[in-house]
Amino acid sequence: MKTITLKAMALFGALMLLVLLTGVIADVRSFDETRGGYEPPYIDFTGEPIDWRRLDRGPQGFVKRGHVIDVLVHCSNGMISLSVFGFEWSWRQVSPRALAVHQPREACRQAGYTTRF
Repeated sequence: MKTITLKAMALFGALMLLVLLTGVIADVRSFDETRGGYEPPYIDFTGEPIDWRRLDRGPQGFVKRGHVIDVLVHCSNGMISLSVFGFEWSWRQVSPRALAVHQPREACRQAGYTTRF
C-alpha cells in the first residue's frame, strides 16, 4: 500500500508540474503577439498590438491576466512587473519598441493614470 501511495503521489506531482509548465509557456507566448519592427522607427511589425481596453485595471495601471503569470504595467513609471502566486517582481522598463508599437503611455493617459515615462 505504501508503494502504491508513493507512486500515485509522484505521478500527481509530475502531472501538476507539467500543467504549471504548460501554463507558463502559454503565458510567455501570449505576452507580445507582435513580431518584427525591432529597429527604429518600429513600424515594420506584424500581429496585433495590445488592446489596452481588454485588460484589467489596477490601482497602478494595467494587468494582463495569464494562466500562471500576470503582467502588470505600472502607468506611473513605465515598469513592467510579473506576478506569480501573489509575489511580484519588477522585470523591466517599457522598451522604446513597446512605446511605439503598443502605445502604453497613451493608453495610461486615456484611462486616467498619471504617467512619468
